[in-house]
Amino acid sequence: QVQLVESGGGLVQAGGSLRLSCAASGRTFSISAMGWFRQAPGKEREFVALISWSGGITYYADSVKGRFTISRDNAKNTVYLQLNSLKPEDTAVYYCAADRHYSSMYYNPLAYDYWGQGTQVTVSS
Repeated sequence: QVQLVESGGGLVQAGGSLRLSCAASGRTFSISAMGWFRQAPGKEREFVALISWSGGITYYADSVKGRFTISRDNAKNTVYLQLNSLKPEDTAVYYCAADRHYSSMYYNPLAYDYWGQGTQVTVSS
């Protein structure tokens, strides 16, 4: 089992920045990739970004490309999501997720094995 705990969410004005953290514990050696997703009220959970656990490969949703940056610190078993130039439409609960078997379906929530509890990000206009 892998446990994931997110932190760093909050309320920020449009144009502002936040940094989200996701600390992993347990059988972290089984993790192949880590992803961030978000879910706004009344909407489906959507892919935001992914980073491979060892190779540093990253992918981003088009809606966040150039504004968000995903990174990792393997020594701390932690993945970060830096959110810059935030917009009101970025408001959502942000979740981190761990995938034991990295695949081309990285944008699909069903591909992930473990999930954190989520952290709220609210961007005011």
